[in-house]
Amino acid sequence: MFSGIFKAQIIIGPNFGKERGYPLADFAQIFELDRLARNEVEKYDKKRALFQILSREQGRHAIGIVGPRGVGKTILLKQLAVACKNSLYLSMDTVEGGDLFEIAQKAHEQFGIKALFLDEIHSQRDYPVVLKKIFDFLEVRVVFTSSVSLALYESSVDLSRRVRLEHLYPFTFGEYIAFKTGNSVPPLTFEDICEKKWETAHFRYASFFDEYLKGGLMPFSLEEPDVLPLLKNIVNTVIAKDIPAVARLLVNELPLIHKLLIFIGKSSLDGINYSSLSRNIGITKYKAEAYVGFLEKAFILNPVFPMGANVLREPKVLMNLPYRLLYADFKTCIGGLREDFFAETLGMKGIAFDYLKSMRGQKTPDYLVKTASGDVVVEIGGKSKGRQQFKGIKAKKEIIFSHDLESDGIRRPLFMLGYL
Repeated sequence: MFSGIFKAQIIIGPNFGKERGYPLADFAQIFELDRLARNEVEKYDKKRALFQILSREQGRHAIGIVGPRGVGKTILLKQLAVACKNSLYLSMDTVEGGDLFEIAQKAHEQFGIKALFLDEIHSQRDYPVVLKKIFDFLEVRVVFTSSVSLALYESSVDLSRRVRLEHLYPFTFGEYIAFKTGNSVPPLTFEDICEKKWETAHFRYASFFDEYLKGGLMPFSLEEPDVLPLLKNIVNTVIAKDIPAVARLLVNELPLIHKLLIFIGKSSLDGINYSSLSRNIGITKYKAEAYVGFLEKAFILNPVFPMGANVLREPKVLMNLPYRLLYADFKTCIGGLREDFFAETLGMKGIAFDYLKSMRGQKTPDYLVKTASGDVVVEIGGKSKGRQQFKGIKAKKEIIFSHDLESDGIRRPLFMLGYL
């Protein structure tokens, strides 16, 4: 689909479109914005791994790229548009209120457009219906993005075979190093890390790890070193705009969602679940679960469920990096950031894990990771953690991922997980 290189060269003059019987006002601005988008993205010569995957994509189904705000979906979409013949890039904010199917139809029939790249499609009302119409009636391929995965997951069911979703995640630690320094470090498997099958090169950039935890995983950090103001704007947009776009909420519920997020950000990790949120925020447990779900689909919260059949199935509610820093300084919340990193990193790589929760609340290790060679019990922490954390726990392997360079015994450097 994306083979070859194409740059739209549309000459816009006084007779633009008239020879085709086409109103000037309809497409002059659309093609001009497309041209500006292509020119703007030329300064981004590096590409994420998902670019290569989607460049080889075949078939008629539409592709939905989902991921958090600020993760680089727009840049990726523009790069794909530049690499695709007879394509058109559209930001949905610029055609708000317009008939997207009509635009697609006329672009295809009168200008030979064969691929549409639609940015932040959730801002268009009834977009699943429009995508279905484009799929059913036009020979036009569609790739779109959204920062609100809740809407996309619901629509992908309705659209069935017509849409396939792909995730664009923040940088892994390895990607951050590659984009920041231009040097690549070989990837590792979880088993490699457990067995200490790494190279000297994997330690070379260990000093970058705290920088990564503080926001380096967000691609915009390469141009905006102070990420917190941008993150704050993202949170405000998610609560004020994105969640109301996909959920029926009362106006007075939005401050409650913000209050819930602040409470999680300022609290220690232990005991943050639906029940504790219900008690402390003054909402029902049902509402707490719903609000956490909205913020999970907006890539801000990360609930991790416990293992076992004899425990309450309430998750331990973590945050995605580095949102915790909006509510506490780095030194205060470093324990939470470590667990956020662990859970988000394994989640991005599709590695199954659960958090360990005892029947009576006694201390247990943090997580159990399922691997092909057996279960691994994991503790996340600093230098003070030792074998006493595993008292009473039986597993094939016990690992402490610590925030340092030590790898003696059962200790492994936490940053190594960033090379998965």
